Amino acid sequence: MDAFLRGFTAAQSSRGPYRRATAAELAAAEAGFAAFLDQAPHGLGELGFSVDGDSLVHQEPGSDRAWGLYAVDRSAPPSLVVEAPHASSDLRTELVGLALFERTPGAILAVGGAHRRREDPAHDTGTVFHVVTTLLARRGLPQVQLHGFNDTTLTTADVVLSAGAAEAGDAARRAADRLAEAGFRVCRAWEEPCRGLAGTTNVQSQAAGDAPFLHVELNRTVREARRDDVVAALAEADFTKP
Repeated sequence: MDAFLRGFTAAQSSRGPYRRATAAELAAAEAGFAAFLDQAPHGLGELGFSVDGDSLVHQEPGSDRAWGLYAVDRSAPPSLVVEAPHASSDLRTELVGLALFERTPGAILAVGGAHRRREDPAHDTGTVFHVVTTLLARRGLPQVQLHGFNDTTLTTADVVLSAGAAEAGDAARRAADRLAEAGFRVCRAWEEPCRGLAGTTNVQSQAAGDAPFLHVELNRTVREARRDDVVAALAEADFTKP
């Protein structure tokens, strides 16, 4: 899966093919993914997705329907949604997401399908990514969404944590504590300003409702050199608990 995901992300380009889904396609995607999760007939192939068994859905290479990659761990009931909406611009966030997905039984991985200059699903409700993650939030699944920032943007922190537009709960505070214990400098957006990195306009956080949402910003050094430590701390925080 690691090699496949790296190739998927590497193929994304700021000039790559992309078109927005129509309202009818968004509705079909919502119904199709709900059926896929429930292991029922889904029709996702008609939307331009390749479906590998009962665990992986991804756009076809070179398609302008660049609407994402979605993986489901069937070893346990659905537990956590791990999201990397800007994989090709927030470099390595998809690898952090994959590692957390692989450590969490029942997790679902959602990776944006186009370069951020083509589609910004974290700030656009008219995307398949948003439709899928909102569907999962309505099912009560907590979400961890991964982003990246330049080291020079906020030199006093390695990691910025927030609940986006929502209120930070116990799980977010546990994550902050575990990351700090692992030696990371953590900016807790619910306690202090974090230089515009709090994700307050994030549309998935706005749509989360009662489902917990954690917005994670990682600086470039952490994404390159300490991914395993981040994943271990997030896994120890166990965002699947209240």
